Amino acid sequence: MTVQVVFVHGIRTSASMWRAQVDYLTARGVAARPLDLPGHGTRMAETFTLEGAFDTIDDAVRDAATRGPVLLVGHSMGGLLATEYAGREDRPPLDGLVGASCTAIPRGVGLAAYRLLARGFDALPGRGMWFTRRMLARTLPPETREDFGAGGYALDAQDVAMRSLSVLDLLAALRRIEVPTWFVNGQYDQLRVNERLFTTLVPHAELIVVPRTTHLVTAMRPGVFNAVLGLAVATIERGAPGPS
Repeated sequence: MTVQVVFVHGIRTSASMWRAQVDYLTARGVAARPLDLPGHGTRMAETFTLEGAFDTIDDAVRDAATRGPVLLVGHSMGGLLATEYAGREDRPPLDGLVGASCTAIPRGVGLAAYRLLARGFDALPGRGMWFTRRMLARTLPPETREDFGAGGYALDAQDVAMRSLSVLDLLAALRRIEVPTWFVNGQYDQLRVNERLFTTLVPHAELIVVPRTTHLVTAMRPGVFNAVLGLAVATIERGAPGPS
């Protein structure tokens, strides 16, 4: 049975953000399934809820587990959801976790500031999309530049999604994670703030910090991130205990 990889996107974006990773895995004969969460991508007309997001992840993971061991990969909001899911008391059928740009506890002043910033951009002409496109053009390589927005931007879902993250019990979830785990951050990622806490609570996890990279590590350095996926897949295939 071959490793099955399930991808969970970040806020505002969609399954399209994983194109480089899906291509990499498919070329190596590894099954890859990128999800659209409620309110995003092909499900833009739906309302985002945590229950709906976790149901989407759980359905995909359990379906994939019928065909092989499952690696769950998430970026930003998707990484937080994947981490919470991996640490459920009723352990899901997972064999590995890769969390990208998600080592922060989404509560208090930090979350409030992030929501305020997002509202500020939303109030700009064109909801600030001109700035988003300019920043992507300046920071992402041509081969991944269009991937974040190819499925559309879920601007109407972002505030309710961010607000909902405050109820996650990540501290408890992290302590319960037993599968091989990798946390991947860009050097300049604002969500690195609790990375040492995450690796303390998951002592077998490996922390990988990619130099000269921002929050968009999967698209800014696709070759590096794909190498992490290759390592994770190989670890699961070997049945190894994971990084130490």
